Amino acid sequence: MNRNQILKIYGTDYKEMTKRLLASAELDRHLLWAASQKAGKGFSSGDRAAGAVSGAEEDGSLVSAEDKKALRIAIKPNLVCATPASFGGTTHPEIVAGIIEYLREHGYSDIRIIEGSWVGDKTSDAFEYCGYRELTEHYHVPFIDGQKEKSHPVDAAGMELHVVNAVDEIDFLINVPVLKGHCQTKVTCALKNMKGLLPNSEKRRFHKLGLHRPIAHLSTVLKPDFIVIDHICGDLDFEEGGNPVVRNCVMAALDPVLTDTYACWLMHYTPDDVPYVRMAEKLGSGSTDLSSAQIIELNRSAEGGTTDEELPQQKKLLAVSYAVDEVDSCSACYGNLIPALYRLKEEGLLDGLQDKIAIGQGQQGKSGPLGIGKCTRGFSCCIMGCPPSEDVIYEGLKAYIRGQRNI
Repeated sequence: MNRNQILKIYGTDYKEMTKRLLASAELDRHLLWAASQKAGKGFSSGDRAAGAVSGAEEDGSLVSAEDKKALRIAIKPNLVCATPASFGGTTHPEIVAGIIEYLREHGYSDIRIIEGSWVGDKTSDAFEYCGYRELTEHYHVPFIDGQKEKSHPVDAAGMELHVVNAVDEIDFLINVPVLKGHCQTKVTCALKNMKGLLPNSEKRRFHKLGLHRPIAHLSTVLKPDFIVIDHICGDLDFEEGGNPVVRNCVMAALDPVLTDTYACWLMHYTPDDVPYVRMAEKLGSGSTDLSSAQIIELNRSAEGGTTDEELPQQKKLLAVSYAVDEVDSCSACYGNLIPALYRLKEEGLLDGLQDKIAIGQGQQGKSGPLGIGKCTRGFSCCIMGCPPSEDVIYEGLKAYIRGQRNI
C-alpha cells in the first residue's frame, strides 16, 4: 500500500472485514519496516510507503520474533464521549478487535489502546459505555487514559504544543478515527483525531487558538504510521453522534492529509473549507491531491455496503448557527448547544429568541443578555455548566424564550 492509496471494504461483520482490509493493505510490511528500524536492521532510509516496503519479505527475514514482540504499538480510537458507536460519534470496538487480532496473528504482542475524551466528558465513562472495557479484558490489552496522563512540550514546526507522555512510548501508531461532521470545523477524521493525545488544558487552548492552526501543527509531531477509518455510520453534523448515516464501510490509508481530503469530498467540502487540512499540507504532513489518489474498493454493496460514495448534505448546523455568538468555544459546549437549538427550531420556538446566545472562552469577562457555560457567568442569564448538557441547555433556552414571550 502506498501513500496515495485509500482502500475501502464494505460489510456488516466489522471485525472480520477489518482483518481482510489490513491484509489487503499489507499492514505487516509496514510493521516489519518499523520493527527493523527499531532493531537497527534492514531499511536504513527511504520512504517505506513509496515503495521501499515492497522488499519487506526479504528484510523481514532479518526481523526476529523478539524484534516483533519489542515493537510498541498503540491504537488510537475516537472515544470523544460516552455514546455508543451506533450513534455515529465513536469508533466501533469491533474494528479495534480486528486490528488486535491481526497484530497478534502476525507476531506482535506489545499493544495498547490510548485515548482521551473531549473536555467535559470522562474517558473512563466512554471506556465503559462504548464497549472498550469488555474489549481490553477479552484481549488483555492495556488502556491508557489520556486525561490522566502527564504531558510535556514539543516543538511542532515552530509552535509549542503539549502532548501526553504516553506518545513517547510508542513505536508504531495506528490511528482509528470516525469519518464524521463537526459543529466547528465541518469535518473531523484522521488529523483532528490526534487531538485526543493532548491533556485537557491543551485541548482548551486549541480552541482559544482557533483549532485549525494548532491541529495542522500537531500533525508534524503526532504522525500516524497507519490509518483505519471507521466509515460505518458517522454523524454528518455532530461530533458526539446522534444522527448516524450508515455506510458500513471501513477504510485504510497512510496519508492523514489525503484521508481528510477524501473525507471532505465525501461530505461536499474542499480542503479550503476545512483550513487545517490545507495548513497541514503546507507543513509537509501529506497531500491534498485527490486527483492523483487511488481509491481502491475491495468489494461492493453485495456485502452490506452502498453504491453511493458521496454522503447526503446535512444542513442542521447552518439552520441554527445564526442564533449564536461563538468565540473560542470548546467542542463539548458548542456540540451540546447546536442539537439543543435544533430541537427548539423543530418545535417552532427558536425564531422567538430575540437575543444572540454567547458561548466560548472568548466571552470571559464580558456581559450581555444570554450566555451558555461558565465562561459567560457575567451575563444576565447564564445557563451554567462546563459544559452544560444538551438537555440543560434546551430546557434553559426554552424557559428563556417563553419568558421573552411572557408565556
